[in-house]
Amino acid sequence: MTERSKAFFVNGGAGRVLCSIPAFEKHLEEYPDDDFIIVCEGGTDFFKGHPKLYPRVYDNWHKDLFRTHIQMRDIVTTETYRVWEYYNQKCNLSQAFDININGKGIRDLPKPYLKLSRQEQLNGKFIVEEVKQVTGKEKVVVFQPFGRSSQPIGNFIIDEGGRSFEYSNVIGIIRKLQKKYAVIYMGEHQINFEAEGLQPVASPRGATLRDWAGVIAEADVFLGCDSVGQHLAYTAEKPAVVVVGATCKENISYPNEPKFDVLDMGEGARIYDPIRVTYDEVTHRQNDGIMAMNGKIEDVIIESVTKMMTKYWKKKTEVVVLPNQTGCSTGECGHPEHSQPANTFVPGKGEPADGSAIFMNPKDKASKNGKKGFAELIETEVKK
Repeated sequence: MTERSKAFFVNGGAGRVLCSIPAFEKHLEEYPDDDFIIVCEGGTDFFKGHPKLYPRVYDNWHKDLFRTHIQMRDIVTTETYRVWEYYNQKCNLSQAFDININGKGIRDLPKPYLKLSRQEQLNGKFIVEEVKQVTGKEKVVVFQPFGRSSQPIGNFIIDEGGRSFEYSNVIGIIRKLQKKYAVIYMGEHQINFEAEGLQPVASPRGATLRDWAGVIAEADVFLGCDSVGQHLAYTAEKPAVVVVGATCKENISYPNEPKFDVLDMGEGARIYDPIRVTYDEVTHRQNDGIMAMNGKIEDVIIESVTKMMTKYWKKKTEVVVLPNQTGCSTGECGHPEHSQPANTFVPGKGEPADGSAIFMNPKDKASKNGKKGFAELIETEVKK
């Protein structure tokens, strides 16, 4: 009997989609007779530009997808969290996809291939350059403190999954970072940093995840939690400090990557949460508040960022002239003639203009995300 080709379904967040790419590349290489397709239930953005995989990729709402592309194929639902090696902390996300798709055990895989357009690269350059000009600092940190499961409730931002930084720690860490570095906030939750007494914090509005890939590639260090930003930093080979809590670093991050420093808040206290396998209330209660920090732990994170910055930072020699700045000669301008500015920075003013797409407009209303977070109520001891 002739073996049918496969229709692989990929669900979940953008980080999972990005991590699946090496496994599909392996499948294409090792099973050349499989005329497979990939159905992305969470979006196809990270496959765009891939020369071999994107022609096989479909959104799950694609017109007449079932009759045209699925019905003649075997459906394979990929689920990394149900792979034995994953829930026993033997492999990471990409390796779990490889086991799920190709069935050849744990093996080394290349980094995910992500091809950015010239415009996406330029947007990253322009955003980082504006941040440098506004803050007067030449070293830039991208900070993603909140994971996908976080949500604002009243004057708190909470994450029942135990993956995100606590709100008060976010403010404390940014305040400490700003003594040396410019900070770009990567997050969906709007925060009025001015009301928190902070120096200008870049917060690009309307940026897509591919735009963020360009920003992270141009910044100097990434700081974040268990979310998509760290995977983008890994793909771009950028130095990163990743803080994990309820999830295991062996699964969701890259502790053996030389440019990564993975700090584990849950070590010795965490119980593995069988996400997508079963709901475990006891585990949720055990891991609740696991990312709460005191000031000393914040200092450890700042020291890690400084270590990465000291080891890997190199002064950029490239001249970047923002689209709305004058004095751009033909030799200096690398951006397309018709590219649109990603911001409304007024050069030479040292501060963002009203309506800036990157820095909060001082006329914006104060955020409802309040002054206190759980970290003020729950303090953890510094791990020895």
